[in-house]
Amino acid sequence: MTTTPTTPATIDAATLRELIDSGRAPRLLDVRTPGEFESSHIPGSYNVPLDLLREHREELRRHLDEDVVLICRSGARSVQAEQALAGAGLPNLKVLTGGIMAWQAVHAPIAQGRPRWDLERQVRLVSGSVVLASVLGSVFVPQLKWVAGFIGAGLTFAAVTNTCAMGMLLGKLPYNRGASCDLDSVVGQLREGPVTGRRA
Repeated sequence: MTTTPTTPATIDAATLRELIDSGRAPRLLDVRTPGEFESSHIPGSYNVPLDLLREHREELRRHLDEDVVLICRSGARSVQAEQALAGAGLPNLKVLTGGIMAWQAVHAPIAQGRPRWDLERQVRLVSGSVVLASVLGSVFVPQLKWVAGFIGAGLTFAAVTNTCAMGMLLGKLPYNRGASCDLDSVVGQLREGPVTGRRA
C-alpha cells in the first residue's frame, strides 16, 4: 500500500485477495460500465459506474463508511473515482493497482458472464475506424483530413488529462449499460450489504 499527496492510496491484487480470504474484505466498488461488470468482476463487488459515481458522489458517500477499494479495468478510471469520492470527503479509499487485469493475473476468483469488449478496446476501434475512414476519404474530399486530426488531438488530450470523452459517450450506449444500474438500485445494494446474488 502506498500513498503520496498527489496520488491515491493503492492496494495490489495479492494483498486484496488476502484481506478477502481472511474475512476482512473492504467494500469493493467496480466503476466500469455495467456491460463490462456483467462480463467479469470480483465476487462481492458492487457496480457503481464512474459517470453515476461522479454525479451522485454525495449520496453514495453516506453509504460508504468502511474501507473502500475502487476497481476498473486497469486503474485509470479508479483514480478518477477516487478523486471524486475524496472530494466528497470520503476517507479510507484505495485503488486496486492494475485493476481487474491484475486481479485476473494472480488467478484470483472471478465471476464470469457474457463476454463483452472492454471500453478501452471500443475506444480504439471507433477512433481507429474514424481516422482510417477520414484518411481514405480525404483522397476525394481533402477536408476530411481534419477529422483525423481532431481525433488525434482528442486522444492526445485524453492521455494528458487521463480522461476520455469518447469513452464516456460509448459508456452510455445500451450495449455498455447492460443490466439496470441506477442510483436507487446501487444504494439499495449498498444498504443490504453482502447478499449473495446482489453483489456477485
